[in-house]
Amino acid sequence: MVVVEVFRLLVVVLGALGGQRAGAAVSRGGTASVVGLVVGAGVAYVLGGVLGRFLDRGAGTVARRLRAVPATEILAAAVVGTGGALAGLVLGLPLIALVRSSLDGPVVGLLAWSGGVLGARLGAAKGRDVARAAGIAELLDPRADQRSSAAVVLDTSALLGPQVAVLRHAGLLQGGLCLPRAVVDEVGLLADAPEATTRRRARRALELLADAKAEGVAVVVEGETDAAGAEGPEAAAVALARRRGIRLLSCSGSALRRARQAGVEAVDLRELADALAPEHLPGEALEVDLVRPGQRPGQAVGYLEDGTMVVVNGAEAHLGEQRVAVVVSGSRRTSQGRLVFAELADLGRPAPIVG
Repeated sequence: MVVVEVFRLLVVVLGALGGQRAGAAVSRGGTASVVGLVVGAGVAYVLGGVLGRFLDRGAGTVARRLRAVPATEILAAAVVGTGGALAGLVLGLPLIALVRSSLDGPVVGLLAWSGGVLGARLGAAKGRDVARAAGIAELLDPRADQRSSAAVVLDTSALLGPQVAVLRHAGLLQGGLCLPRAVVDEVGLLADAPEATTRRRARRALELLADAKAEGVAVVVEGETDAAGAEGPEAAAVALARRRGIRLLSCSGSALRRARQAGVEAVDLRELADALAPEHLPGEALEVDLVRPGQRPGQAVGYLEDGTMVVVNGAEAHLGEQRVAVVVSGSRRTSQGRLVFAELADLGRPAPIVG
């Protein structure tokens, strides 16, 4: 309310002076000036309240997104906010020097107030970068570098994908896992989804978290239920990574773009898996569970343990079977990862099973 009332006061003073000048211009009598002053102040009171509440609501939205701001960002907000206020004053000096009007004071006040608020918001958003550039990040937040080299944040796409399980088995997640409550809640809902594949992936993701805890890996869930805001779990994961100053692991293109815009270091698990995936050469034998029909008649689709999709020609009759022996006929890269094409294995010519 302080922000609203200060803003309203400045607008009322400006409106009153403007109304007085307008009344004096209409009639040189004293009554016209008084009426103009009263009308201008009344209109400005209403308008200032509306605009002030709009400003306060916007500032509140920004504040919620910057919850638990580190000391580096607070310092930067104070410094940049002060600079913004001074810049507003400097911009208003020509009005005082050249115009010499009774409106100069309120206009300069509005410029300084707006510049200070804008500067504080910008400083809070980029505080860590400012402190790092100034060389004082470690003094203000000694744990920042420790956190940066340890835990990672997972969003829903990473938790549902197979890559995190591979990283855990390799011992690369010992620094800890951080998840927003909104992500855990979303995966919990998917664990009861009617679609079998989605349900199986969600339950496997929850089992992964439980197994990681049992192995001594720190699993931290932050936030309250239904506290992700209007933008959803994806935004909550990016905000958590930014707040803690740690990496975000994701398979979602929109989450990775959002992270880059917020200055958050992010790892695309799809690119990582694609770079590490083995090259399945023509003639190589594999075993795959066939879970659904392909796009073309006679095709069946299965997945390897690393999540690689395998399209098997002429295997529609084997849908639902597990560990079906196939032979690779080719492969290619797609935006979703590597795609392998295969044929049913020749039972008369058994080959060693790989993968």
